[in-house]
Amino acid sequence: MYINNIHILYYFFIGLLGLAVGQIMGWANNRLENHEKVFCKEFFKVYLPHMKVHFLLDFSIAVIYILLLYLFGFNLRLLEFLLLTPLIVSALVIDYRKQIIPNRLTLTIFELGIIFTFISGLSDINTFANKVLGLFVGGGIFLIITFIGGLIAGKEAMGFGDVKLMGALGLIFGMSSIIMIAVISFLLGAIISIFLLATKKKKSSEYIPFGPFIVLGTFLVMFVPHNLMLLILLKIFTLGTFKI
Repeated sequence: MYINNIHILYYFFIGLLGLAVGQIMGWANNRLENHEKVFCKEFFKVYLPHMKVHFLLDFSIAVIYILLLYLFGFNLRLLEFLLLTPLIVSALVIDYRKQIIPNRLTLTIFELGIIFTFISGLSDINTFANKVLGLFVGGGIFLIITFIGGLIAGKEAMGFGDVKLMGALGLIFGMSSIIMIAVISFLLGAIISIFLLATKKKKSSEYIPFGPFIVLGTFLVMFVPHNLMLLILLKIFTLGTFKI
């Protein structure tokens, strides 16, 4: 049986891979948020013998992996997104829990971006240039916002972890897609923050981590076709008056 020209067994095996990756992430998240090494002797001596199942995390990664295979098939982009997914999910979880995005995470995403930018640059110099521009545009947008927020409010509008995360993601997605991720993350941030404040689940003085919004925006750009996402955003910002 084939789904989108891919045998169903491949979906099964990539789902199992997602479950395994999600299980390791349970350990990795705890280590990273405490600035500790992930792969060390404690992993084999402490974690593996007493391993606990993280149902939500495991099945979330498995579902994402299956969807990625369905959308992209077997190609370089699939490999890139399979490697990126656990990194940005960890960024979401840790930022939500601890209000930090560990440097080790953003550095790994940046290193991943360098590798795939170099590979893509071997066959297409325009793709290479677009990814490099994405690095500066992604990090630059958030750096400017942080700087202006500091001048106006006397405090950081967002953490430098967000700035570094956006720069690293820009290297992977390129200029146009990282702008989309920025716009979507601000929309999500505004809507969810207003809801939390209106329902009094958060006070105006409380910090609301922005990393989860960046990650959600990243997944939307990964899964929704570029032209369709652009159309949706234009419809939102023109209050539905935009026509093709």
